[in-house]
Amino acid sequence: MSVVKINVLTVPAEQRELLEKRFASRAGAVENSDGFEWFELLRPTEGTDSYLVYTRWRDEESFTAWMEGNMKSAHQGGGAEGGERPKPAASGSTLWSFEVVQQTAPSGA
Repeated sequence: MSVVKINVLTVPAEQRELLEKRFASRAGAVENSDGFEWFELLRPTEGTDSYLVYTRWRDEESFTAWMEGNMKSAHQGGGAEGGERPKPAASGSTLWSFEVVQQTAPSGA
């Protein structure tokens, strides 16, 4: 079965729009990775300042390959003038890992 990785990002209210714009501009950053199955960016609606970045992978090896390849280079590359990286929108991050044990889809899907 697949594995799910949820990156819990602590995002101050004044940085939310920036975070969402950065994710919107990342088209193709993960979608073409071997073993990638699904992505969702979940915005909090009440009671927390944590965004959830949900990704689903064929297996742990696919996720690890992406982390050590495309994701690492995307987060280490320069962006601003002078080659400096832009300041992160999130003030903290925690990675949760899960194995899919059961799943279901709508009838007829």
